[in-house]
Formats: sequence, structure tokens, C-alpha cells
Amino acid sequence: MGTSSLVFGYCIIIITSLFMAVVFGSNIPTRAFFVFGDSLVDSGNNVFLATSARADAPPYGIDFPTHRPTGRFSNGLNIPDLISEQLGFEPTLPYLSPVLVGEKLLVGANFASAGIGILNDTGFQFMHIIHIYKQLKLFQHYQLRLCAHIGKEAAKKHINNALVLITLGGNDFVNNYYLVPYSARSRQFSLPDYVHYLISEYRPILKRLHDLGARRVLVTGTGPMGCVPAELALRSANGDCDVELQRAASLYNPQLVEMIKGLNHEIGVDVFIAANAYQMHMDYVTNPQAYGFVTSKVACCGQGPYNGIGLCTPISNLCPNRDLYAFWDPFHPTERANRIIVQQILTGSTQYMHPMNLTTIMALDSMT
Repeated sequence: MGTSSLVFGYCIIIITSLFMAVVFGSNIPTRAFFVFGDSLVDSGNNVFLATSARADAPPYGIDFPTHRPTGRFSNGLNIPDLISEQLGFEPTLPYLSPVLVGEKLLVGANFASAGIGILNDTGFQFMHIIHIYKQLKLFQHYQLRLCAHIGKEAAKKHINNALVLITLGGNDFVNNYYLVPYSARSRQFSLPDYVHYLISEYRPILKRLHDLGARRVLVTGTGPMGCVPAELALRSANGDCDVELQRAASLYNPQLVEMIKGLNHEIGVDVFIAANAYQMHMDYVTNPQAYGFVTSKVACCGQGPYNGIGLCTPISNLCPNRDLYAFWDPFHPTERANRIIVQQILTGSTQYMHPMNLTTIMALDSMT
């Protein structure tokens, strides 16, 4: 079916909603929020997929308002939830959720899928996940639905005014290059060459986002991959962060920032905002007590050394107070650690957010 047929079909089906949008136009959210990326920002899409990369069993969600697992890789709220909370937005729903219809479309959508990376071969072991170009295709599909709901011009304006978050890159290392000794990619590339390749593949993804109407995009770098409990359990004899994965992050993140600067220069405006996730994490990883954590090495939920082996499951070790732990499971921060990260996204200096933080963005955009 062609694009015009799809739009026509949607317009017929949702003609009542179009009428409602005109009548209640004042209730349209002033700004939508769209999320792309991996498990750090997945709010539940993988629950609807036949994949092992899922977080739909207890104790995931133990501190969520419903105290039930939602598909978020967290004990509670994740980074997109907390950004929405801080900005007064309604939380974005997973795009695959059947309740993302009608007026809910105006809030935005979360397209993220746990296990994915910049490269399509990243996360192959998880089977059916939504790779990044598929996420962008779903974004196109969303735009058709939005157009049918509020009309072409209103939909275009809504997309252009939206805030976008994209989080990619970590899995391209831990679930690809370093997944197994002598992985296919590590035999194909030296680490510096692999980083250069990743950046060259990421650029057209961001360019495509811009082509699809995104005008304010937060782009997070990788965190300190060598310091997560999973890698401490596998690679560290004494609890120190793994040197090789830390080297990968130190090569990747500066090149990502330079690529973003180049894209903004090419476009002529600061569309893309670089978030220094590495430093945001390292602040509490290197000095957990200063942030109220008892440890940044041991995961709250897991088993084995540092609770870093395998998955977080109903029979895993589980800490009684998640607020005292920087890491929830072998790879993902607790809600409390996520709050520290989001605070830096909102108000951090140029050490954390380049060229400006989210509060500045919102202030500037409110003037236009």
C-alpha cells in the first residue's frame, strides 16, 4: 500500500478524531517528546516482541508507581520518564502499545528497543528487536497517524516543535565488538577503526532524524561501560573498571561530540545537543558516597560477583533499598541514579551538555 493510500485510510478511520482535535484544539500538548535507542530508554516496546531482551518480570518495576514490571530496565522510572516528569510532560508510551491512539499520539512516542545499537548486527543474539532504522520507519508511520488525526500542517508543526532523545552506542561495544573474544567485528577492525566506523554510521542516522522533522535532539554518549557490574564480574579481578572498555568510551565519546558539531554546522543551527553521559555516570561511580550510595560496583539485583552475572530475575539477590545502589541490574542504573543523570541534562554546565543544557533549550524555544 502506498503512502497516499495509508494516509487516506487513516483519515477515513479517524475522521471523528479530527473533529475532536478541532473542538478541543486548546488541549493539544504544546510539545511532544520522542525517544529512540536501546534498553536505557526503552519504556516497554520489547514486551510486545518475541525477544529475550525484555524486562517484564519481577522484580523489574518494584518501585514503579504500579509496583509492577513495565518493560523498563529499571526498578522504577527511566530517563525518558524523568525528563517528562521534570518538564511537566505526560509520559510517552511505547510505540507498540495498543493504547497509543487518539489524543495520546499528541504526547509523542517511545520507539526504543532494548539490545539495539548503531549497527544492524548489534544485538543479533536477542532476535526480534527494533533496530534503529526500523525505529525511524515507525516514526514515519507515527507521522502518518498524526497527520490523519490533526491534519498535515498541524502534524508537521508538532513534529518540528518536539523534543527528541536518542541513546545509542553502548551495545555496539558490549553486545558486539566485545561480546565474545575474537568477535567478527574485532577481527574486522582495530578499536580506533571500529570507533571511526561507528561514528560514520551514526551520522546518517542523525541526519535522517533531521530529515524526518526533528529540530531539537538530545544525543547521549556512552557511559563508563567498563564500570558496570556485568563487566566488573567478567573482566575485573579487583573491582577496578575494565581498562579496555573504558578506552573504547574515551575514544568514542569525543568523536561523537565532534560529529555532532559538524552536523550542526552543516545544518546552520544547533539541532543536536551532546549529553556527556560518561561524566554524568563517572561522578557517582568514582565517589558513590557523595551521592548517597553505599556502592557503585554491586548491582541491587543479580547474582555472582558484584551481582553482575546473568539477568535480574525473581530468584536473584535483591537489595532492600534501591536508593542506596547506583546500579539496579548488571547494566542499568537505578531510578535514583537516573535522577542524577537527568538533573545534569536539565541544568548541567557545558562539561555535561554541549552546547547548552535542556533548561536553556526550553527557555530559548519558548521565545520563538
